[in-house]
Amino acid sequence: MTIDLQSKIRDIPDFPREGIVFKDLTPIIGDAQCLAQTIQQLAAPFRASRITRVAGMEARGFIFGSLVAYELQCGFVPLRKAGKLPFTTVKAAYSLEYGTATLEMHTDALVPGDRVLLVDDLIATGGTAAAGCELVQHTGATIVGCAFVIELAFLNGRKALAPHSVHALIRY
Repeated sequence: MTIDLQSKIRDIPDFPREGIVFKDLTPIIGDAQCLAQTIQQLAAPFRASRITRVAGMEARGFIFGSLVAYELQCGFVPLRKAGKLPFTTVKAAYSLEYGTATLEMHTDALVPGDRVLLVDDLIATGGTAAAGCELVQHTGATIVGCAFVIELAFLNGRKALAPHSVHALIRY
């Protein structure tokens, strides 16, 4: 049985601030069958791509990314907010609507020749994912593609990730 994933997403108006409609994925995460289907669909286009690592952005990218890594039988690399990783890191700054932020990754998380799938819950403007791609490429690893549960297409995030392929399960 195929589950309509979009019907499981809960809209939260005015969160985190007025005028924003937050797409809450916790109902998907809380439903075992729905979560399994989501992970299978995120991984499906990349099964034959010889992925060696999945990289996921803090925090919901950790949930979806680590499960996609398990599904693809490869390792997982956490991309974290500045100051959260205990070892030597490489950094990439990116713009937010209210300022800038930084993603970090351990310097030894990837090596040249790694084939990486970047995974997160949602792509909006693409800034966070582009910073993730920058971190991956800094190591000499290759971005095979980027996968998201939700794409807010009206914010043109795909453009920030060009030339990388983008796979999204649900587009708004």
